[in-house]
This record gives sequence, C-alpha cells and structure tokens, in this order.
Amino acid sequence: MNLLNKIQSPHDLKKLKFHELKKLCAEIRTFLIDSISKTGGHLASNLGVVELTVALHAVFDSPQDKIIWDVGHQSYVHKILTGRRERFFTLRRKDGLSGFPKGSESPYDAFDTGHASTSISAALGYCQARDLQNLAYHVAAVIGDGSLTGGLAYEAINNAGQSNTNILVILNDNQMSISENVGALSRYLNEIRTAPSYLGTKAGVNHILHRLPLLGRPLTRFIERAKEGVKYFLVPGAMFEELGLNYIGPVDGHNLKELIGVLRRVKQMSGPVLLHVFTKKGKGYDQAEEAPDVFHGVSSFHVDTGAPVAVKERDTYSGAFGQTIARLSDEIPLIAAITAAMPSGVGLDTFAQIHPERLFDVGIAESHAVTFAAGLAKGGMIPIFAVYASFLQRAYDQILHDVCLQNLHVVFAIDRAGVVGADGETHQGLYDLAFLSHMPNMTVLAPKNKRELIQMLEYAVSFDGPIAVRYPKGAASQTLAASNAPIEYGCSETIRQGRDFVLLAVGAMMDTAYEVTRRFEAEGGEPGLVNVRFVKPVDLELVKNLPQYSAVYVLEDHSIAGGFGAKLLEAMAREQIHVEYFHDFALPDRFIEQGTRAEIFAQYGMDAQSVYCHIKERVKI
Repeated sequence: MNLLNKIQSPHDLKKLKFHELKKLCAEIRTFLIDSISKTGGHLASNLGVVELTVALHAVFDSPQDKIIWDVGHQSYVHKILTGRRERFFTLRRKDGLSGFPKGSESPYDAFDTGHASTSISAALGYCQARDLQNLAYHVAAVIGDGSLTGGLAYEAINNAGQSNTNILVILNDNQMSISENVGALSRYLNEIRTAPSYLGTKAGVNHILHRLPLLGRPLTRFIERAKEGVKYFLVPGAMFEELGLNYIGPVDGHNLKELIGVLRRVKQMSGPVLLHVFTKKGKGYDQAEEAPDVFHGVSSFHVDTGAPVAVKERDTYSGAFGQTIARLSDEIPLIAAITAAMPSGVGLDTFAQIHPERLFDVGIAESHAVTFAAGLAKGGMIPIFAVYASFLQRAYDQILHDVCLQNLHVVFAIDRAGVVGADGETHQGLYDLAFLSHMPNMTVLAPKNKRELIQMLEYAVSFDGPIAVRYPKGAASQTLAASNAPIEYGCSETIRQGRDFVLLAVGAMMDTAYEVTRRFEAEGGEPGLVNVRFVKPVDLELVKNLPQYSAVYVLEDHSIAGGFGAKLLEAMAREQIHVEYFHDFALPDRFIEQGTRAEIFAQYGMDAQSVYCHIKERVKI
C-alpha cells in the first residue's frame, strides 16, 4: 500500500499510526530521489528533514499554525505533504512549482523565502501580530546551522528572547550550509553535540545550582558567577539560554518518535523556545550522504550512480574566474579571496588549495564579508569578494558606507549576474547594476566573453578604488574571442562602426547582439555593434557619437529599472544628446519567475529572434 498517494494535506497525515508514519518517511525519500533525479533541485537538504517535516505536520495544524522555512530550499517535503505532490514533476520549471516557499502557490507557505537567516525575524513578526490581535496559533521557524551564521538571525534571537512571546525556533543542525560550515558558532554547536550529560537534564543542573548556599553578602556575587560558570559547563545551549530562549536538545532529527514527543511537549511551553535538532544532510541516499555539498543543488542525475545525466560545463565563467585569481595570486601576494559559504560555487577551489591562508570563508554573512574586505583593504591587502549577484544585495549598506565612502580597493566578483533560471524570483541577479552604479567611487564592468573576463580581472586587481566585475551563470562565451583590445577606464569597445543603427551590448548580451548584426549583414545592412564594457562610468565619447545612428538599441541582462539603459539616458540628457529612436531590451520592472535563460529571454523579447524582428519592423534595409 502506497501511503504517500493518500496524503493530500496534513489532515491526512494525522490519521496515520506511528508505524505508518515511519513507512511514509521511507516513501517520501524514494519519491524525492526519483523526482529530483529528473527535475534537478536541492536534494541533500530535503533528504535530511524528512522526519522533522513529518513530525511538524503531525503535531502542528498548518496552515493555521505557521511553519517558516529559512532559505526554503529544504521545503520540498513540506510541499509534498501539503497537496503539491502531483505537480512535483514541474519543480523549478517555467510555470511550475517553485523550489522555495511561495505564498501565492499555497496557503501552507507562510512566508516567501530564498535567502538565509530571515526566518526568525519573520516568525517573531507573526507572533507579535498574533498577540496584538488576541489570536491563538503557533509559529515555528526552522533554521539551519549554516543560516545561523548570518547576523540577522542573532538580531532576531536577541529580540525574541526579550519579547516573552510564544515562538518556537527549530535549529536544524546538519553541520552544513552549501560547503562545510566554518567559524566559532559551528565549533560551539559541535561542543553541544558531543557534550557529556553529567546530570542528565537541565532541570537537574538548575536544582543542584539553586541548593548551593550563599555564605553571606560578601560572597554572594562570587557564588553567582560560579553558578553561571558551572551552568555553562554542564548545560548544553547556555548561549541561547542567556539570550532569553528556553533551550531544548539536542534531539535526533531522524528519530521520529522522539521528535513527535518533543514537539508535543514544546507546543505546550510558554515563551521563546529553541529546539536543537541534529540531522544528516543527504540521509537515506548513500551518494548524497557521502558528498552532501555536491548534492546540495543538482541537475538531473542517474539514481543508481549519482552521476549527472548531462556532462557538466567545463568552461564556465566561475571556472575562468577561479583560474585567473589563482594565477594572479601567485604574482601578487597581497591578493586575498573572500567567500560567503560557497568557495566551490564561485570557483575558489584552486585558490583554496594553493593559498589556504589567503582564503576567508566567513559563512553566510555577506554584510560582514564586505566590511571585512574593507578592513583588509585598509590594512594593505587586495581583497576579492566572490559572491552571487542576488546575495550581494544583502550587503548594500556595507558596500556604500564601508567601501565606497572610503574609496577602498575592494574587488567584487559578481557571479550569477542576470537571469539565473530555475531558482526563480529570489535568485535572479537583476538588480546589481542599479544599486552599484549609483554609489560614488564605484566602477562597474561587464565582460562579453571569457577572454574579456580575464582582462577585466587583471584590470580590477591593479585598480585604485571599489570595482565590480559582473558575469552570468554557466558556460563562458567564446564569441569574438580573438578581440584583445586593452581595457581603458570608462571606454567602450566598438566592434563594428556601422551606419544604419547601433546595438549597445552589456556583457553576456553580446552573443545575442552579435547574432542580430550577422543577420542584418547577411541582408546587406550595416549595423553598428558596441561592447559597453563599463556600465559605470558611462562612455561619454560613445554618447556623443550616438546621433549618427537612426536608432539606438541597448541589450542588457538586467532589470530595466536602473540598468545601463537608464544610466545612458541620464548621460544623454546631461550632454543634451538626442537620437531619433531609443529602445532598451531589458527585463521589465517586476520580479522575474523561474525558467531557463532561453525561455525567459524569449518571453520578454530579448532573444536574438525577438530582437531581430523588433528592429526589422523599424529599420528598412
């Protein structure tokens, strides 16, 4: 009997006996492995929370009770149990299920997530709203130990500890974020995992402590400090206790009976509670257990071996970045690299091997990473912060206030810029040009291909001031690979002079622009083609030459709001430059849903065929 097929909502789950719940967990794991092997997605993290998710829905009454998943890539089991199993084959595909919680998709998704460390803040907001309206429901935030390295989580814990409201924080401790966790917090949690339980329970410890005599007023403060010292030695989770949360755990996150029992008891407790649950990322699938970082996010793969169905792209922008920085670091001893918990994802594996002392993994803490980089720069180093575009926006204030204000030489290597595809709205890198290009002292570049990325990185490490190089996910373009014009500050690169109209291509959009110009040339046209190179500053010589064309077209892998097209129009207005026709091929001013790059470009008229047809309607050749 297949139990999973009978589960359409958590209400169905509550009808099952305990032995059936255990069987259901096994069926969920089989379903996850089979489904994600076809669709791709986040596998290891979801295999690790099967029992925890089943226990949560067995004890709490969602959607009345609110379950908030930090980051949300571990919410697949939650989706399966809340009526979305039959649509799971559409996961992360265009018009399909999101890979993250999404309120517009289901009322069971209490809060939209995609970035780390937000769940406790959101949960506390829910709790205060509940209390102010005299409502009665439970709120649980599930946060991983990787997300707990983010400062926002501690701001929320500090606030929650003072609130005295009923909030449950579940620390899903699997000792991993994407790469292995690092830092003092990780060591502290390791100590909790291995701490001997001398007195069995926290209650027993407190009982003993309270029986210690107070031998007169002069010794009172000394004894109290001694008590606290003993408490820290004997009670796991004392740090959370001091912040005002009742600490429970650690609990085996794969012992379903224990989990359900603890959650039922915790549900009756008053005040803020932190339940520490330890799980194994990749649980139940040998390949994922052995390499949880590899199976954190996967494309389609063969279940029997774990090998990807498609051969992984070797020549990627991330790879080219990593190779270049590794080479430059040999030549320039002052170069240091920074990552926020994803050295492999941004291509820093080689650098880590050859210069481990100069690689700093700060955990999921982008704000800290930027100010840390500012300190390195002040101290005479050349820091390179390699980060996904969507995650860099988490450090806006630090870039502006700590780097740009002091005009420090920090290099921002912005990976996954532009449309990233299947991860959808929370991960599209469509806003970096807007928030970086209005910062004083910042310089922003975008390479058209692999060779130019290498040139720009070489330029960036020798620059004087804040500088960002942004490049997309995936295979590095080889288009116009023979071009080797040197990088000159604020200067674009004219590929073809032309006379009919001109295409101004930003970075990776050069492939599309090049294809469009080739089509018009085949018809006898003479289109102009310019590689923008510098988004900031805008090339003023280019601006002054634009009136020679009957039409000016910008192509950029970015939101139309605040992108290069907007910067160009500002410059044209200042210089009082007028052109007959101007059009910006960019993403609209809205959040862009999931889909492949090709699908999204076609949907918004940014693929080569759409651009060609748009221009063809206006330009007669």
